[in-house]
Parts: sequence; C-alpha cells; structure tokens
Amino acid sequence: MSFNHVVAWIDHSEAHVIHFNAEAADSEVIKTHSKHSHLHGKSGSTGAGRTPESKQYFDDVSKALSGSSEILIVGPGQEKLELMKHLIRHHPAVADCVTSVESADHPSDGQLLKYARKYFVKVDIMR
Repeated sequence: MSFNHVVAWIDHSEAHVIHFNAEAADSEVIKTHSKHSHLHGKSGSTGAGRTPESKQYFDDVSKALSGSSEILIVGPGQEKLELMKHLIRHHPAVADCVTSVESADHPSDGQLLKYARKYFVKVDIMR
C-alpha cells in the first residue's frame, strides 16, 4: 500500500512514526540509543549546556521518514527542532519534504494520526 503522508512524534527517548493515507496507516516506534536519561546537562558541562544528541537515533528516524512526499514533525520539547536541524544537515532530501514542525504533548498513536489527517486536509485545501 502506498502512503504519501507521514507524521513523526519525537522526544528524547523515542519517536512514533506513522505513514498513512486516507484509508490506512502503518506505524513504528524507534527508541534512542543514548544512555542519557536526561537531555540537559549542567550549565557549562558541554559548552552549550546540553548533552550530545544521538546521531544514530536521528539517523534511524530519518530512515523511517524517507520515501514520503509530505512529513509533519511534532513533539513536546526541543527534540523535534534538533531532528529538523539533523535532517537539514545530513538528509536534505527528507528535510525538503517536511511541511511543518509543531508542538504536541504526548498523544496516543490514534490521537496523533487523527491530528495529522486533519492537518494534511487543511494543507491540501490551501494549495
């Protein structure tokens, strides 16, 4: 089955990636490889006050996003923005397919899919 849209909800420990169309959806959960339980380090400990992001984690999420023509990235914290920066630097073809990066708390996969379907209906209407 062909899926033209994808929504990815991401935080520091896992990403929920759902490929979908109007009739069906396919989802997967990607866990981080990082052993850090918290993203923020003590001020000055890494120069920027943050522990390093897991490049492998972002690469795994990027791989899950590839192949879709329109991508919506959501999440509760800064991880969604860090993912977007990673896509721009390392996976520009995937980054070009991102239509928006938005804040979202911790929805269930069903709530996330419902939100994404509504989002893409609005985007399609505006074209």
